[in-house]
Amino acid sequence: MPDLICFHCQKAVPYVGKIGRRDECHACKSDLHACKNCHFYDSVAYNQCREPSADVVQEKDRSNFCDYFQARIGGPGGRSSTDLKAAAEALFKKKDG
Repeated sequence: MPDLICFHCQKAVPYVGKIGRRDECHACKSDLHACKNCHFYDSVAYNQCREPSADVVQEKDRSNFCDYFQARIGGPGGRSSTDLKAAAEALFKKKDG
């Protein structure tokens, strides 16, 4: 199974099954069941979450009780404004020819 990459220290965290509310990163001891480690976390979305039914969580880097939490596989979640601008420019870029 692929590893979750800790939002805080960027270290790979192997896991099997679900991540519990009290689970911590082995390297930096940051909470793993946190919005910033969730598949639905998106820094530019409403409430920074793409799951419309999820309750609002104020502290995105702390453990929470969200039932919609899904471990985010790979690098940091969310999109920066630079990424969004580059995607928009690529979409509307004039094609030569």
